[in-house]
Amino acid sequence: MAICINKDGICFGTYSITPSADGICISGAFSHQGTEINPTQAQGSVSGYASGGDEAPGDVDTIDKFPFSSDTPATDVAEITVARPMAAGQSSTISGYTSGGGPVPVNGTTIDKFPFSSDSPGSDVGDLTVGRYQLAGQSSTISGYASGGFTPTSNVIDKFPFSSDTNATDVGDLTQARRLVAGQSSRESGYTSGGLVPADVDTIDKFPFAADAPASDVGELTDARYEVLGQSSTENGYSSGGLNPSVVDTIDKFPFAADANATDVGELTGVKAAGAPQSSTASGYFSGGNPRVDTIQKFSFSVDASASDVGELSGSRRRAAGQQV
Repeated sequence: MAICINKDGICFGTYSITPSADGICISGAFSHQGTEINPTQAQGSVSGYASGGDEAPGDVDTIDKFPFSSDTPATDVAEITVARPMAAGQSSTISGYTSGGGPVPVNGTTIDKFPFSSDSPGSDVGDLTVGRYQLAGQSSTISGYASGGFTPTSNVIDKFPFSSDTNATDVGDLTQARRLVAGQSSRESGYTSGGLVPADVDTIDKFPFAADAPASDVGELTDARYEVLGQSSTENGYSSGGLNPSVVDTIDKFPFAADANATDVGELTGVKAAGAPQSSTASGYFSGGNPRVDTIQKFSFSVDASASDVGELSGSRRRAAGQQV
């Protein structure tokens, strides 16, 4: 393996370590004495982001940012290229992505990218294969995924690379076409849980990151619901809140190590549907929601417990996309 050292970082073959404003960024997979330290973009250690959404009287392009190190209100730091709600959020080690979204007249294909190293506006870097909103986002170490959605109800799993600005490709299908779904990510797989088919469902689908392949049904949530949010720890996926059609405050947890049903491990506080999801290394977050509120809720990954109110977005809004670094 070739190793190169320059003023911008250190490269190990196709992998790299580069500096950022908040520390270092690791791209690829690394191991030491047989212990994998492969990073996952499903959790952040610095900040959570909420991009887009809708406020009264209309859609917004706001990118909010809040710290994971303290329970502090978010600040408006930039804008995505098109104001829109109901998009999917993805995260690489250096950038946040906002893909799809709507409703009409937005075509729902846009993939926006914004940098984590500076508070700068997003740029349009590609398109999804199918224009849609009410979809879920997942992130591997090298690619972003967008699954499900509406116009019409879709089963498409799209994938786009983090290493270059290019269009997404269709790499598989969910077990059933559905919208208003939640997305979770382990190191090896993407998950799509809940949704509307048009009836609300409890399905947990899983698809591999290592190969372009269809999803399989690997479990069920504790109850069928839609407009649910997805969070991810290193060991478990979480599906929080939603509608069935009444409001659900449940925080469900399901394991990544085995294909199993979810269990109810806590409750949200206040608003419980249509927010933006974020995940730190220690906690899951539920920010904003329907009806339009500015609340940021947080629940622990280390213990099964209910959420608490820990801050506010820069404005009251719902249906934003979530990212983290």
